[in-house]
Amino acid sequence: MSTVLPPPTALSFTLPAPDLSAWRTGNTGTPGVWHFDSGVPGRHVMISALVHGNELCGAWALKGLLEAALRPQKGRLTLAFCNLDAFDRFDAGNHDASRFTDEDLNRQWLDERIDAAETNERRRAAALRPWVAQADWLLDIHSMHEPSAPLLLTGVQPRNLQLARAMRSPEHIVIDAGHKDGVRMRDYGRFGLPDGEAPGQGGDSRSLLIECGFHGDPASRAVAQDQCVRFLETAGVVQTAELDRRLPGWRLADAPRQWALEVTGPVVARSSAFRFNAPFTGLEVIAQAGTVIGDNDGEPVATPYDDCVLVMPSTRQARAGVTVVRYARRRLL
Repeated sequence: MSTVLPPPTALSFTLPAPDLSAWRTGNTGTPGVWHFDSGVPGRHVMISALVHGNELCGAWALKGLLEAALRPQKGRLTLAFCNLDAFDRFDAGNHDASRFTDEDLNRQWLDERIDAAETNERRRAAALRPWVAQADWLLDIHSMHEPSAPLLLTGVQPRNLQLARAMRSPEHIVIDAGHKDGVRMRDYGRFGLPDGEAPGQGGDSRSLLIECGFHGDPASRAVAQDQCVRFLETAGVVQTAELDRRLPGWRLADAPRQWALEVTGPVVARSSAFRFNAPFTGLEVIAQAGTVIGDNDGEPVATPYDDCVLVMPSTRQARAGVTVVRYARRRLL
């Protein structure tokens, strides 16, 4: 029988929490939300951070955009610190406890859940919903439970893969349909529509979710900043020269290549007892189909095909109904 690993140990958390005291009020009447209108026709783009209270890299990036007084030269720009209540509970020694207050904010993006307003996160989603619904393009900034290379999640719409390729970074692009236990913000409303339906529902909607690396790694902040520059540049709301002038040092090197990781399915935990049998951190390529990689409440978990890529394996949030890893096939773009 395969060895099963014990529960994961705590990782060193060296990215400090940003001071958001000057920015948490916003300028819109919605706490934590800032909005700027150039007065010139163009896209409405939105960048969101702190959907999870312990994912600090995006908060650093948004704070940097605000401190630099970056403004759209075309269209409109919305910046949102999403779950400030969870962030206020942040403790580097127990950071997972500040992921949310009542439930995961990034699983609540169904109107019926939001309208129920039964939890703090659903009420916050209701406050954010008008801004998400208005946006043409969305970049949602996240980080990961385990040390891993950055991942850009596109959903299943080819238009989002096209945008990810135009941004030229990061190296790994994940094509996936989301989670069984709820809907992500990046899939809400017209963002989740197939390409054929999207033009009739609001033009060229695009949405990306960037996973910048481990929550506590200072390098995740650099990835978040780089993705903001690339996103704003590609959207056409701020010119390259203006981005480079106001945000020196934010742009990282282009990825040497880009891989598409097409997710074929998730492994969903039956309980908090789920365990892997090796210290997977993500992007491992398992050569042989049928290789056992873990135990799900007594049932062996085996790879379904040769050259199977493991996407974001982690048991830190394992409980019934939670995705603990995704299987993917990879191809070079």
